[in-house]
Amino acid sequence: MAMQFYASPEQIMRDRSELARKGIARGRSAVVLSYSGGVLFVAENLSSTLHKVSEIYDRIGFAAVGRYNEFENLRRAGVRMADLNGLSYDRRDVTGLALANAYAQTLGAIFTEQSKPFEVEICVAEVGATPQDDALYRLTYDGSVNDEPGRMAMGGQADAIAGSLKSQHRPDMSLGEAVRLALAALSSVGGEGGAARTIAANQLEVAVLDRRRVGRTFRRITGAALTTLLDADADTDATNGSTSTEERPEHPATPTEEAKKPTTSAGSADLEGQQADDTPEA
Repeated sequence: MAMQFYASPEQIMRDRSELARKGIARGRSAVVLSYSGGVLFVAENLSSTLHKVSEIYDRIGFAAVGRYNEFENLRRAGVRMADLNGLSYDRRDVTGLALANAYAQTLGAIFTEQSKPFEVEICVAEVGATPQDDALYRLTYDGSVNDEPGRMAMGGQADAIAGSLKSQHRPDMSLGEAVRLALAALSSVGGEGGAARTIAANQLEVAVLDRRRVGRTFRRITGAALTTLLDADADTDATNGSTSTEERPEHPATPTEEAKKPTTSAGSADLEGQQADDTPEA
């Protein structure tokens, strides 16, 4: 009769952690940060159809790095949970914290009970009335959840990118400043010998949770709009006497009136076979 090799629980957990960390580190990085107009998501993504950044609910967004099939399953489960709670109770009862706790329980159970953990790291972000009210929750492969201070980086050389963000990030940044900061942080690593590199606009996936919108706040920024934001001279200054759409005075609002409630959701878009981010406002 063959005898099985014994491995201590500590060794098994260490092996699973090492496997997950290596898988996440091989992925391209993503950055999430608060700015004056909302929450910004910037991910390095060479695919135009496989999204790392998506909508979960009215004021909640999702970003992930790692294995696509694994974090896509998590995203869909989050959309269904949010839709169910919103329909059963009230749309305002769906919060980023509740979703983060649900994801933490799921990832923790997979890490301890299955032989292979999910090789993913995700962010659940909820936009508030002010930058101080924004909530960014980081969830790791083992179910750990952390409340991040207005900025975070995931995947690849996340520590180096996070250091760059920490030294330059401000909650009152404009959208253009925030996008350029995220691009500079992502570009600061990954080159030859650890040097900086150049990332083109078509290699980025950019989206925001716009705090000025009522109802569904998620929108993507692509094409000419993204190129304009990446231009250092794109921000309007006081000399021309005009303001851009990103710099309009903020009027935070939440969907409190029945007539202003959205008629579709991220979940219904999935069920119809459409992308979850194709809103009429985009």
